[in-house]
Amino acid sequence: MTEAMSEKASPFRSLHQRNVRVYFVGLLLSNVGTWLQFTATSLLIYRINNRATDAGWNTMFQFLPMLLLGAWAGGFADRHDRRTITLWTQCALLIQAALLAAADFGGFATLPMIYTLSLILGVANAIDNPSRRGLVTELVEPGEISNAMSLNTTVMTGSRVFGPALAALLIGPLGTAWLFAMNAVSYVAVIASIFMLRRSEMIPVTPAPRTGKPVREALKFVWNDVSLRYSFIVFIVVSTFAFNYSVVLPKLSDRVWNEPNGYAILLSMTSIGSIVGALATARFRSITINWYASMLTICAISCIAMGFAPNFYVACVVAIPLGLGGTGLVAAMTGITQQKVSSEMRGRMMALQSVAFLGSTPIGGPITGWIGDHVSIRWSIAYGGVLALMSLPLLRKAQ
Repeated sequence: MTEAMSEKASPFRSLHQRNVRVYFVGLLLSNVGTWLQFTATSLLIYRINNRATDAGWNTMFQFLPMLLLGAWAGGFADRHDRRTITLWTQCALLIQAALLAAADFGGFATLPMIYTLSLILGVANAIDNPSRRGLVTELVEPGEISNAMSLNTTVMTGSRVFGPALAALLIGPLGTAWLFAMNAVSYVAVIASIFMLRRSEMIPVTPAPRTGKPVREALKFVWNDVSLRYSFIVFIVVSTFAFNYSVVLPKLSDRVWNEPNGYAILLSMTSIGSIVGALATARFRSITINWYASMLTICAISCIAMGFAPNFYVACVVAIPLGLGGTGLVAAMTGITQQKVSSEMRGRMMALQSVAFLGSTPIGGPITGWIGDHVSIRWSIAYGGVLALMSLPLLRKAQ
């Protein structure tokens, strides 16, 4: 057997663990509801003033807490029980969805109200993200963490196939308020799955000591590792400018391709590619920079192609490699990071990755929205692909 072949195995091998199956089923059901809300929120905001800029501001409010609190939340997750933190944050997310539904039912879903609730959502997500993802690492042996994290990405992105598709079917007859309510109910699934985890089968983790500078330690670790340093720089560039689909696609579908409800369909097509990208990455026992670079290239070229797609049908086809490259890139970054750190720093490293991926959105979202409204709606997605390609040479220094 060649070395390349020996580095690959079944992409589903972590599912042999009962706790993994239970947790992922709960996540899948809950995230279908999350994407119902995400899709409905983008459409609701766009329909108020028909402006991409409004969606850009909403992404800023939603992800600004990740930028400000994300790294701290990683240290918090490393020092405390991740299962307990995840349980409480999921309850907070349920309440946020219920408040958004109540506001929409009552006719109070104005832009200021939506922005406020998005800010609350962002705070809960900032604390939840490193704990929820870190909990996955406690369900498998250390040698299978990369596989489990890739499958976690598969579950999260797989829900995007069903959530937006359901939103496209239900938003007409039911309206956005009922979709928000359905998301609130869906959180019961993940909360139940957390209660069902068998503690005796989890891998014990030693809490990180209280050093007073957990974030500084994580940043120092990344900077001192040449491979991680340049991988993170590239990841920040791509995340900031090439992942703003929710800002661009509603207006692009409506104004350019004459498909007012095309946004939800495009999200579903992107998610099909995302599943392929996540599973392709899950095959590897060790993720390489070359794989990371290949996913980046696919994502960048697809962004440019999406911006200049001549019609909606071509856009649907382009959406598949767009999702494949984007999610493959995220899964590869997670694998590269987690295979380099010890258990007591995993939460902080996941938080730093989330800050780079989601915390950069308050910067890229408004910029993308402004380009879409004042320069060119096509270039508002294509420019991200150009910048991603320009960052590619940095990965040579990471090898």
